[in-house]
Amino acid sequence: MTPVTRRKFLGGALLAGGALTSTLVLPEALAEEAILAPVTDPGAAIADDLAAAAAIDFRYSPAFRQTAYCFPDDPYKSVMNEKGTLLYGYDRDKQIDYFPLIINFALGGMKPASFVEQTLESPAVPIVRTTLQRADATMLLTTFATRNPGEGRVDNVLIEIFPTGSASVHVSPVVEIHSEDDFTAAMMDQMVVVANPKTKGVLLVAKVLDNPPEAEFTGQFFDPAANIMKPLTFHAGVASTARPYRVLVRFPQAGQTAAQLQGGLENPDAQMASAREFWSAWSPFQTPVSWQVSGRRGEFVTACARNILQARELKDGKLTFQVGPTCYRGLWVVDGNFILEAARYLGYDKEAAEGLRTTWSMQQKTGQVVAGGGSEHYKDTAIAMFTLVRQCELSQDWSALREFQPNVVAALAYIDSLRARARSEGGIMGHYGLLPKGFADGGLGGSRDEFTNTLWTLAGLKAIGAAGEQQQIPQIARASGMYRELRAAFNQAASQQMRSYDGQFQYLPMLMKEDPDWQLPDPWDRPRPQTAQWALSHTIFPGIVFDPSDPVVRGHVRLMQAVRQESVPAETGWSQHEAVWNYNAAFVAEVYLWLGMKQAANDTFVGFLNHASPQYCWREEQPLQHALLGSYVGDMPHNWASAECIRYMRHVLALEDGPDLRLLAGITEDQLVPGQPFRLTGTPTRFGRLNIDLEPLDRKQGWRLNFRRAEGPVPARVSVPLTLGDRFHLAASKTVQWKRDRDFASVDPAAREWSLTWTA
Repeated sequence: MTPVTRRKFLGGALLAGGALTSTLVLPEALAEEAILAPVTDPGAAIADDLAAAAAIDFRYSPAFRQTAYCFPDDPYKSVMNEKGTLLYGYDRDKQIDYFPLIINFALGGMKPASFVEQTLESPAVPIVRTTLQRADATMLLTTFATRNPGEGRVDNVLIEIFPTGSASVHVSPVVEIHSEDDFTAAMMDQMVVVANPKTKGVLLVAKVLDNPPEAEFTGQFFDPAANIMKPLTFHAGVASTARPYRVLVRFPQAGQTAAQLQGGLENPDAQMASAREFWSAWSPFQTPVSWQVSGRRGEFVTACARNILQARELKDGKLTFQVGPTCYRGLWVVDGNFILEAARYLGYDKEAAEGLRTTWSMQQKTGQVVAGGGSEHYKDTAIAMFTLVRQCELSQDWSALREFQPNVVAALAYIDSLRARARSEGGIMGHYGLLPKGFADGGLGGSRDEFTNTLWTLAGLKAIGAAGEQQQIPQIARASGMYRELRAAFNQAASQQMRSYDGQFQYLPMLMKEDPDWQLPDPWDRPRPQTAQWALSHTIFPGIVFDPSDPVVRGHVRLMQAVRQESVPAETGWSQHEAVWNYNAAFVAEVYLWLGMKQAANDTFVGFLNHASPQYCWREEQPLQHALLGSYVGDMPHNWASAECIRYMRHVLALEDGPDLRLLAGITEDQLVPGQPFRLTGTPTRFGRLNIDLEPLDRKQGWRLNFRRAEGPVPARVSVPLTLGDRFHLAASKTVQWKRDRDFASVDPAAREWSLTWTA
C-alpha cells in the first residue's frame, strides 16, 4: 500500500554478493522432477516453534482490532473496534485510527469496565457480541446491521447489563459521543433522539426496555467544547438475574428520520432476527461452486468470503472489489488480482468479470494502468495483464482477451516506453535494461533503483505472451519476445546484485546496491534484507518465472526462513522493526507449497491464521507480541489477506503448476481429522472445473480421493502424494492407472473421473 511518507529501514552489515549463474529457462522447459521435488536447505531448518504450531488459536491476534458488520456491497461500511466502540467517517487523509465520530458504550460510576471478550455469532453471521466487566455487573453489547422495509440501513446496539452475583444492582449506562460536531438530545414518546442542530440529521434514537417506570429514560446530554466527549447518560435502573437492564440504540445510516426508526425500538429481538435471517440465507459460495472444509480452516474460508463482499462496492456504476472498508476503500491492482482469483474460487464468476473490467477502466491514454498504487507503481500495468489471463483461464472463455486486445497492445507499448526511458535516463536501471526507478511498495517508499517493478512485469509478460500464442493473436504474442529480452536483462542484473546474509547464504535484495540508504551510518536506518520481497514471492508463484533450483529462488526461501518470528517471516513491510506484515506470510506459504515444502507451507499458513483476530480478519501490519515500539499499518479487515486465505486453502487441494495439476499437495498430518472430509465442487482451473472429494474411511483405516474433471484442456501431468500425512500410503486402484515418481504418483492425465485410496 502507498504511504504518505518515505520510510527508512534496518539492515545488518551486509557483504558484497557472489556471482549468480542463471540461464533463461522458460516454464515449459522446466524439468518435471525439479518442480515436484521438495527444496531442501540443511542450513535453514524449520524452527521448533513452527513444528509445534499446528493449533489455530489466534495466539498472535492484534490487540487493537476492527470488525465490519455491514452487508455485502454496502455503501455504509460500518466497523467497530475490539471494545464494541463504533467508528464512523474515516478520513483517509489522516492516520489509520482517526475517525471523526466515535461512539463508545460504558457504565456510569467510578471505574471503566474491563474488556472480557468479543465474539461473532458465527463466521457467516456478523452479529458481534462484546462483553465488558465491572466488579458487580457485566455489560453485553450486541451489534448488528439491519435494512428493513420502511426503515432503510440502520446500525443497532443492544445494551444488556447483568449483575455478576444473585443480588440486583442499580446501574446507569452511558453512550459516549466523541465528535467535533454539536448535538442536542430530546425526548419523543419514551424515545430519546440525538440530532445535529445544524444539519437536523439524526445521530441516534434509543429506548430503555423491560425496566420499572422509575428507570424510564429521561436522559441528560452535555455539550461541552468541540471534540470533547459528550456523554448521554441513562437514569439508574435495576438489573437482576431475571431481568437485565436493556437499552436499544439505533444509528440511521441513510438520513432517516427518528419517526422512521421509532417502531423498530420496541422489539430488539425482531431486529436481530431480521439480520440473522439475511445472513442465514447468504452463502459464501455461488453455484456451481461449493466447499466443505471442516474445523477452524473452514470457518476462515466462510468468514473471508464475507469479508470480501462486505468491502465490495458499486462505484460510478462499476463493481469494485475493494481492499478494505476504511483507509483502503478503493482499488489496488495487485490486491485486486488475488481478490478476483479468490472470487472465482468462491463461484462469483459474474462479479469477478465485472471486477476485471473495473481494473482495466483504470488504464490511461498512455497505456499505463494506474490505481491506488500510484503512477510509479509501474508493475500494475503488467499485473492487469496477468489478471486478464487468469480470469480467462478460470472462466474457460478467452473472449475477454480479444475484447481487451487494444488495451493489451497499448499496455505493451507502454512497457516498451518504460525501458526506453530507463536507458535514456542513464542510471543503473537503464544500464541493465530494466524498468526505470520507481515505487517498490511493501516497505520501500519513493522512487528507487529497485527490482519489484521489473519482477512483476516479467510475470505479466510471460502470462500474456503465452496467452497470445495460444489464442493466435500476434500483437499480444509479441510479449513473449519482450519477456525473453527483459529476463536476460534481469539475469545480468541479479548476478551483480546478490548479497550475503551474514555470510550464511546469498539472496537478491529488492533495493539495488547503488541506493545510498545501504550506506547510512546507523544500521537501524538501513534497508532490511527482507524488505519488499513480496514481489519476488509472487514472481516465483503464481508467476512461475523461475526454475525451483534458481539461486534467486533458493536465496529467497532461505531469507524468509532466516527472518521468521511468531511462525511467519517478520519485518518484511512498512513496519520494519519488531513487526509482521501479516498476509505476506501467505505469499511465502504459497512459494513453499509450489516448491513441495508442504510442512513449511502449512506451518507458515497456520502462523498467518494465528495473526488474525477471533473475528477472522487481519490488520495489514502489527507489532510483534513482545515489541516495545511500533504501530499498526493499514486497513482491517484487510481483504488481500482474506483472499490469500481462500487461495491457499484451494491450492492445498488443487494446485495448478503451469501445465500440470497437483492434487492434495498441501495436505499435512494435522489436517487429516477422522470424520472431517474435504470437498470442492465445481472449482475452476485452467483445465476445467474439478470435483475433489477427500473422505475418511471407516475406523480410521485411511482416506479416499474421488476426482472428476469437466471439459477443458488436458493437463500435461496429474500428480498426487504417495503418502498422505505421515501414516497413509497410496494403494492400487481399479479406476485409474498411476506410476510412482519419487514422492508422488503420476495419474493418467486424460482420465477425467477416478478414485484413489490411501491406507494405514
